[in-house]
Amino acid sequence: MLYIGLTGGIGSGKSTAATALRDAGAVVLDADAIAREVLEPGQPALRQVVARFGDDLLDAQGALDRPALGRVVFGDPQALAALEAITHPAIWQRTDERREQARDAGAAVVVHDMPLLVEKEMAPQYHLVLVVDTDEETRVRRLVEHRGMPEEDARSRMRSQAGDAQRRAVADVLLDNHGTPEQLRGQVERLWRERLAPFAENLRLGRVAVQPSELVLTEPDPGWADAASRTVARLRHGLGDLAVRVDHVGSTSVPMLAAPILDLQIGVRSLADADRPDFVAAMLAGGWPRRDEITQDRSEDGQVWPKRYHQGADPGMPVHVHVREVGSPGWRWAMVLRDWLRSEEGERLAYRAEKERLAGLGLDRAAYAEAKEAWFAAAHPRITAWASATSWTPDPPTAP
Repeated sequence: MLYIGLTGGIGSGKSTAATALRDAGAVVLDADAIAREVLEPGQPALRQVVARFGDDLLDAQGALDRPALGRVVFGDPQALAALEAITHPAIWQRTDERREQARDAGAAVVVHDMPLLVEKEMAPQYHLVLVVDTDEETRVRRLVEHRGMPEEDARSRMRSQAGDAQRRAVADVLLDNHGTPEQLRGQVERLWRERLAPFAENLRLGRVAVQPSELVLTEPDPGWADAASRTVARLRHGLGDLAVRVDHVGSTSVPMLAAPILDLQIGVRSLADADRPDFVAAMLAGGWPRRDEITQDRSEDGQVWPKRYHQGADPGMPVHVHVREVGSPGWRWAMVLRDWLRSEEGERLAYRAEKERLAGLGLDRAAYAEAKEAWFAAAHPRITAWASATSWTPDPPTAP
């Protein structure tokens, strides 16, 4: 099941996007609605709130007087923290229950409509994060004109939320909503047709996204680093302690290099960890099925470097994931090659020229990968000399 996080600032049009996703076939879990549900009469969380803040927060029918509760916690960090300590576990439990109910019912796509997705650092929990992107001035105008909200109230609400840059940093897809609702719906419908539905089907079948056999080198994209960071975070979230470290490697990790694919490397203590059923299951659930027909690399002198290999199921972001033992020759080679190319501009330009030359021969992907081995073999002595001269060691793993 494809699990999507949907977010956007107040007034962005997130509700329009959620409705379009629901109309396309997704099950939508509305975080705001769930937050209201857990404080309805008879709910345990409401009894805890009353016990903590007093029964004068209930109206004559026994329902929560939400404005009164707002006045109690507004401007009081301790009171707000106490309220969240009660409500948040109930909200997360209810959300998990609804998601599992949708899975059991055969839902292909579940969308979590979550306003505080960025603030709660939840992005790695989803296969994809969609952000409805609308600048502040447009949102203020809409809130004033359509909701009758005073401008200062609108800006105050926005200041309490994550900023546009923070939301864009976690976005796998930006839905531009500076136009009409119909235009936003059109974006969602295309996204569903071209990416979400195929991704969900790949997850259901446990298969990788189909990649064309012909080679296409994509020009360097500054967005690769952010895409890699998001994928690294998801791998760490899914694998936990089974992954010692996860790194961005390959051409997309090096400035100025054209590339056809995003390459990541998972470092494990032993390849036996990569063969554990829980490791394989976590990778499959996350959208990176294993390719058992690829179990090794070949070094420049013909040595065999064992590994495990996974590919992404998302047709919108081709990903290769190489799993190697930390400190093994293959693991070190991927790291030192990346760092050497980052450091040595002349070598980087020479490698780019070789990649473009080979691409110009009309080779398919497999033949292109094979043809690059000669360049790597010739470069190996230079890489070894550089590593020795610079006392190269792999950089420390970044914090999760």
